[in-house]
Amino acid sequence: MSPSAATHITFGRTAPGICVRDLKVAHDFYVRVLGFTKVFENGDPVGFMVLKKDAAEIHLSRKPDHKPSTVNVMHMFVSDAAALYALCEAAGVRIIKRLADKAYGQRAFVFADPDGNRIDVGERLA
Repeated sequence: MSPSAATHITFGRTAPGICVRDLKVAHDFYVRVLGFTKVFENGDPVGFMVLKKDAAEIHLSRKPDHKPSTVNVMHMFVSDAAALYALCEAAGVRIIKRLADKAYGQRAFVFADPDGNRIDVGERLA
């Protein structure tokens, strides 16, 4: 199938799947620091969880032997990157790349969640 064969297909929302060692720790972080809400969980014990905030959705999967990558696992667009950066700093979140205005038209920074997953945050600049 050629790459152009899918041009007539409309894609809906997408959500990153992120592996974590401890779902409770990850849930607490994404809820407390970033303001997400749990909208679904599955398993006994729980091995999968969906978190949502506004149009953003994150799918967390429990993987006890998870090792974080050195690449970003998610890019999150927000309306105010500086405000989120300040919230992350106040909560003691590990900042990988400090807040900066980038030549590609975004105010951006990168942080790590409790499992070391790197999240790239961006705000489109006018």
